[in-house]
Amino acid sequence: MTLEELRRQLDGLDQRLVELVAERQRTVQEIARVKGVAGRAVRDYGREREVILGVRARATEVGVPPATAEALMRLLIRSSLTAQERARVESHGAGDGRRALVIGGAGKMGAWFAQFLASQGFDVQIADPHAEGAVDEPQSGSVPLRDWRRSSLDHDFIVVATPLGLTNAILLELAGRKPTGIVFDVGSLKTPLRAGIEALRAAGVRVASIHPMFGPDTELLSGRHVIHLDLGVPAAREQVEALFAATMAEQVVMGLDEHDRLIAYVLGLSHALNIAFFTALAESGESAPRLVRLSSTTFDAQFDIASKVAEESPDLYFEIQRLNEFGNESLDALARAVDSVRAAVQANDLPRFRSLMVQGREYTQGRRIVTQQRP
Repeated sequence: MTLEELRRQLDGLDQRLVELVAERQRTVQEIARVKGVAGRAVRDYGREREVILGVRARATEVGVPPATAEALMRLLIRSSLTAQERARVESHGAGDGRRALVIGGAGKMGAWFAQFLASQGFDVQIADPHAEGAVDEPQSGSVPLRDWRRSSLDHDFIVVATPLGLTNAILLELAGRKPTGIVFDVGSLKTPLRAGIEALRAAGVRVASIHPMFGPDTELLSGRHVIHLDLGVPAAREQVEALFAATMAEQVVMGLDEHDRLIAYVLGLSHALNIAFFTALAESGESAPRLVRLSSTTFDAQFDIASKVAEESPDLYFEIQRLNEFGNESLDALARAVDSVRAAVQANDLPRFRSLMVQGREYTQGRRIVTQQRP
């Protein structure tokens, strides 16, 4: 066969692959319907394991690298889960007949929540000066408002999805207006919002606070966490938890101070580490293309993560470092860790260096144990 004939044959195979994926998706939709009727969970980790092991075995038989087959199957499983979760959220109908206001709804996370609530049947209104078609005075329907203060605030839920530096002031103003619905913020830090949250509680407003541990591009919530703050208003928190009941998100409840101390490590430390990594490279005098040509697996993985961090908002990342009352704790820990590595190397202290590696191995094994214990 000629090269062109072989390419046409390959094109035909690619088309068949797409058709098979479509057929698989239709079967997945039927499975989702049957699960819904039976009240079964969307995700079945045991079944996923069986499917992946079966595909790896078959790949070996037909001469395909098992890792390639597994990667393809995991991609298809993720796509299937996303479709099932979306269908379940929509059929859940938690917002049927209810209204929600998203302050900051033109921002990335605000837009995510606006879409999320709308998919559940909420009549969603956005209040954001940057929203397309925003008006100054309230109109019929869900026309965006430039200023939330123009709203009657008679919504069932009011979501505050504004930059962290603005959120506390908005919560304080809302406390003065005493809305009848549930008010909750989605900020990544909570100690800077302490005054606003306390003012809402003192005013008798049903207040909650959450931290969605995912970005605005997230479609599938399986394996993702939604942190709920225990503010002493359990009825409000439970109603916000119910918004995520149809998803596969893992919901966690914790106190305000505990949240920010842990976030200092989960976000603050990881951000600082990547900022330090690309700062060291940028100031090294070596060009990125030259380093990439000599890269290793570890370097590539770290460079990819650091590149994503470099694309994020400097203002937001600065707020996460500066506004957290526990932020210095993780930064000091990072500085001590770098000093330990440097001291061991400069002193030619192999036992000390080895102990750091062993300590890290033992610590990180805890993550694998948790993953393996998932249902």
